[in-house]
Amino acid sequence: MSRSLKKGPYTDEKLMKKVTIAKESGKLSPIKTWARVSTITPEMVGMKFLVYNGKKHEEVLVSESMIGHRLGEFSPTRKFKGHAKKGKLSQVYGSSGRFE
Repeated sequence: MSRSLKKGPYTDEKLMKKVTIAKESGKLSPIKTWARVSTITPEMVGMKFLVYNGKKHEEVLVSESMIGHRLGEFSPTRKFKGHAKKGKLSQVYGSSGRFE
């Protein structure tokens, strides 16, 4: 369920404080954060974030097309290793394919 328009987008207060400090000082170093739920705002465009995915911090460079999305969407928590190959299926199901 999405957030109410009356409330506005959720952004972590500590993260926004770090963003304003970085904008004022002009530092280009990435901001480390665990706030995957925070919505990307226009003030964050052009900045780098290190978003925690449960194991390590993934670097995310924010562009204009990301506004309105969450930081966690760009730091996947699971690694896709691919679908089963035809050879593995033949070992499991006893034929060259699943529905042969």
